[in-house]
Amino acid sequence: MKFDWVVEIDPMDPTAKPIKRTALGRMTHEGAQVSVAPDGRVVVFMGDDDDFEYLYRFITRDKFDPDNRAANKDLLDHGTLSVAKFSSDGTMVWLPLVAGQGPLTAEAGFASRADVVLNTRAAADLLGATPMDAPEGFIPHTGTGKLYVAMTENEDRLPADEDDFESVNPANPRGPNPHGHLLELVPPVRLMYPTMPPTALRDVFVLCGDPSKPEDESLYHAETTGSGWFTDPDNIGVDPSGRIWVTTDGPPPDGMADAVYAMDTEGSGRALPRLFYIPPTGAEACSPTFTPDATSLFISVQHPGELRIEDMEDAESLDEAGTSWPDFADGIPARPSLVVFTKRDGGVIGS
Repeated sequence: MKFDWVVEIDPMDPTAKPIKRTALGRMTHEGAQVSVAPDGRVVVFMGDDDDFEYLYRFITRDKFDPDNRAANKDLLDHGTLSVAKFSSDGTMVWLPLVAGQGPLTAEAGFASRADVVLNTRAAADLLGATPMDAPEGFIPHTGTGKLYVAMTENEDRLPADEDDFESVNPANPRGPNPHGHLLELVPPVRLMYPTMPPTALRDVFVLCGDPSKPEDESLYHAETTGSGWFTDPDNIGVDPSGRIWVTTDGPPPDGMADAVYAMDTEGSGRALPRLFYIPPTGAEACSPTFTPDATSLFISVQHPGELRIEDMEDAESLDEAGTSWPDFADGIPARPSLVVFTKRDGGVIGS
């Protein structure tokens, strides 16, 4: 019962201890995307990164105070955790996971809030939440109010002719789904605002895969090139101009390196991926984040050198590592690092 929690670290205070935020639930978290709603409350979006698991949202009870840092210390300890359920017409509602409400009874094993946060998946099961294809990255688009979610893949998803929990559903329309997809939640009003109606309309932004292969059933902009398509979307970011940036985490047998791609979300270039960066051999690029003026892009590079170059299988020793990036020095193994991209002229990234 020790693992699968969100832990908050205060980067402004090197003496502060990490704090486990149990109110956000226990699951296979792939990050926690934080937004501040117009009414001042904090909204956290989370994906449970396993096949047939769920999308979650947490809204704080209290409001964020930008002028009183101490007052914000425990915001994430009090609030409402909800899980997403999609209907057949593509609308979505957030269902509160509250002990004593609906099927979350003491007889069912949910006598207290502690039972809900310790057994979050089981509580979501009882509420009939929609099973997803390994949901990972979330990003609220502050310009349009839309919410983008990355489903990495799910090869065990059953086709539509199977009437089963594991068959396709409105938010996960392809079975099996070996390449993943990006979901766009289009609210009647801004989805991240808890004071507004809680429903949203669902749209598939991208179905990943090779557009030259009909069997992949991919969905992109018609002008997507052979170097633009991708599989297994993982983390997502949005730059100040409104473009969406996607990092991938695909299996080596696909014959593709993981990379970073950028796409417009509106206009004539909507859903047209453009390759931006390929990390070192065997590595995964993660968590694209911009400075407010968009002149710097931060990318985390995980597990470089994990694969042998000759056969793209897991390296079993340092001698077999596919790279010694970033030091390229004898005796120093490859190591995860943070990469910062800037333009020589100091201009905007992606312009």
